[in-house]
Amino acid sequence: MDTLFNTKFEGEPATHTQPGVQLRSNTYDLQESNVGLKLTIVSTVGFGDQINKEDSYKPIVEFIDAQFEAYLQEELKIRRVLHTYHDSRIHACLYFIAPTGHSLKSLDLVTMKKLDSKVNIIPIIAKSDAISKSELTKFKIKITSELVSNGVQIYQFPTDDESVAEINGTMNAHLPFAVIGSTEELKIGNKMMKARQYPWGTVQVENEAHCDFVKLREMLIRVNMEDLREQTHSRHYELYRRCKLEEMGFKDTDPDSKPFSLQETYEAKRNEFLGELQKKEEEMRQMFVQRVKEKEAELKEAEKELHEKFDRLKKLHQDEKKKLEDKKKSLDDEVNAFKQRKTAAELLQSQGSQAGGSQTLKRDKEKKNNPWLCTE
Repeated sequence: MDTLFNTKFEGEPATHTQPGVQLRSNTYDLQESNVGLKLTIVSTVGFGDQINKEDSYKPIVEFIDAQFEAYLQEELKIRRVLHTYHDSRIHACLYFIAPTGHSLKSLDLVTMKKLDSKVNIIPIIAKSDAISKSELTKFKIKITSELVSNGVQIYQFPTDDESVAEINGTMNAHLPFAVIGSTEELKIGNKMMKARQYPWGTVQVENEAHCDFVKLREMLIRVNMEDLREQTHSRHYELYRRCKLEEMGFKDTDPDSKPFSLQETYEAKRNEFLGELQKKEEEMRQMFVQRVKEKEAELKEAEKELHEKFDRLKKLHQDEKKKLEDKKKSLDDEVNAFKQRKTAAELLQSQGSQAGGSQTLKRDKEKKNNPWLCTE
């Protein structure tokens, strides 16, 4: 793209480790002499890098449809400002093909088949200096044959305008274009030219004997830019618009082949929508009532289980309480009996102590009265 528009577009190079396909859109305002161009470049980051490539085309299709939908919504407004609206629809898809020299990958065929009704596809063989001239010629024929056999419709430069019919017819025979890109300028002869330097020689980007870069630039920017925009609007967008409006219930004629008015279509669609809404409301109401009944039954069952559990716990508590009371009574009886035995023992001990004290006093008295009395 830098070579094609002879400028340096800002942007970070993407890695090949993305988990899925991501689309990066950048808009640039280009100026050459007194001619201005608002250019939007959308790169498909991570395309073809995954092991499972089955759904690699889906983000691209969704992005293109999203631009169509945005334009359709603007077009359906009561107060439209299409003359100042930034048209973000994709007008050209430069589909780069690896220079294998063999055939197209299944991913390429599937993706181009999904895109050919949504965007103008211009197939391009990238890094075409990687294969020889004879291999390149055979590779172009092989690619064209595979596209035709698989029903892939690529963009054909228009030949209905006499002023460009001859050159466009010639360029259609050169599809797919084999290109080389380079922003490095080398001195060749007395001129500075964009080229790629190799040990075996120099490949000039703008030399038509070396690649088709000049043909691509002429066809894309100078000759057919307006036709690309026209094809996008009249063919691809119109197809999307028609399918979208048919999905919304709009038709050109009724079953009797009479023209449909917008008011009648709107009223019919509105009544249909209201009928469906009422039906859904009734279904939701019935479902809500049913769920309330089921919830009430569940709550009643849970309440019953709680009552049964409470009764069991209450009976168990009463039994435990009775056991504890019986045990307490038994312990009280044992304590009372122990106290009685303790009182009797203390009484006996007191009586014994009193008797022993009396005998001691008697002996002391006798000693005093008879000092010569001794005891053994």
